[in-house]
Amino acid sequence: MAAHDEEVESGAGPAVSRRTFALGAVGACAVIGLGGVKYLPSKTLLRPPGGQDEEQLVRGCLHCERCREICPKHAIAPAHLEDGILNARTPRMDFKAGWCDFCENEPGGPKCVAVCPTHALSSPDPSKAIIGKAVLVRDWCLAQRGMGCHECVDVCQYEAIELGYDGVPVVDMDACSGCGACELACISLSAGSIGVGATDRAIVIKPVDEVEA
Repeated sequence: MAAHDEEVESGAGPAVSRRTFALGAVGACAVIGLGGVKYLPSKTLLRPPGGQDEEQLVRGCLHCERCREICPKHAIAPAHLEDGILNARTPRMDFKAGWCDFCENEPGGPKCVAVCPTHALSSPDPSKAIIGKAVLVRDWCLAQRGMGCHECVDVCQYEAIELGYDGVPVVDMDACSGCGACELACISLSAGSIGVGATDRAIVIKPVDEVEA
């Protein structure tokens, strides 16, 4: 038997070839060398409609990026390695580039769901899909500074955002589906946010578990 085909016993489990064992060891060393990259648990990401079952998505995703290519609003992007090894190249929502209308005017519902070859994205009722929830950081909001901004209120199609008594947007969490239109429209940074420490737009979509925590 050739040396590279020789099998090595791994505890009580099945035998593996030396080549497979060596490749696994190299992979483990690579992971360690990446330092900050996480393996488990992976980071919670905003997923396209039908991707809210995280286990099903990660298990079934082929990284084919068909969902990204077909998205009419350009709201889907591949996750990065720093999002977790299991998440890498799986679809995540990018509300800096687009937003999601759940393809409500498209026959058959969301195109990303229809094009997925493995049903990693599967949404029996797109109208009830919750991608995430909008969260407002008042200190970064231009309306909070009396600048009269209400861009996020104007673009919300679900009546999930309204102006409060002080002219600052307020999010109705029960009505919000996390479509991302508000985040895409927010001008707090591009218009020169005067909020101390601002690093993002004043309203962003967060995973549901982060909002409810």
